[in-house]
Amino acid sequence: MIKSLVIDDEKLARDVISAYLKDQPDIEVIAECSNGFEGVKVIQEMKPDLIFLDIQMPKLTGFEMLELLDEVPVIIFSTAFDEYAIKAFEKSAVDYLLKPYSKQRFEESLAKARVKLKNLESSPITMDALLEEKRQEVEQLQRIVVRSGNKIVIIPTAKLDYIEAQDDYVALYSEGKKYLKQITMKYLEQSLPAAEFVRVHRSYIVRVSMIDRLEPYTKDSYVAILKDTSKISVSRSGYASLKEVLNF
Repeated sequence: MIKSLVIDDEKLARDVISAYLKDQPDIEVIAECSNGFEGVKVIQEMKPDLIFLDIQMPKLTGFEMLELLDEVPVIIFSTAFDEYAIKAFEKSAVDYLLKPYSKQRFEESLAKARVKLKNLESSPITMDALLEEKRQEVEQLQRIVVRSGNKIVIIPTAKLDYIEAQDDYVALYSEGKKYLKQITMKYLEQSLPAAEFVRVHRSYIVRVSMIDRLEPYTKDSYVAILKDTSKISVSRSGYASLKEVLNF
């Protein structure tokens, strides 16, 4: 039996999927969720095999919800906005349903999902693999979603002070707090507004407006003293990047 989860903020959309699935004896709907916050919790607790996921939802988008998961079920995206089609497939979705869709089109997606599930029986999808293609994109971030204990925190990039590489994670510093997220420095360097953030060291990206002063450290490096008194390393190339942005 394939355990499935329906996540959509519109009840009518959830009802349509549930109705279509009644004719599928090998698929069980274990739960329905009206937002991404509920979706994360249910996925972690019930571990569905397949999720039907809306993309544009209030508070937390379908893409942002996926970033919070350690292991990701097989995904069929559904949305009324076809502009998200390419991005959905870059997220390794098995298929993409554009609302409104027919029962025949829905069953075509199910056929693809069954094949995907059979191939993944011994190899679950990890979040790292799911996001690998996305990390190669160049898009300007407006916010970053992280897990902090049992809470989901949304950090607007306007409130992000600096970022520090820590093994397979990055530490995001915002308003005196630290959050860990599994994402690459390269992706953040490419995706944060270039006029506001600078990669000053292989281990640091800093909001330019947070820098209070620079102090020499060695012949080829500096230390940036931030307005909150934090100190971060600045390499020779990072110093050159700062000079270019600040025009000094």
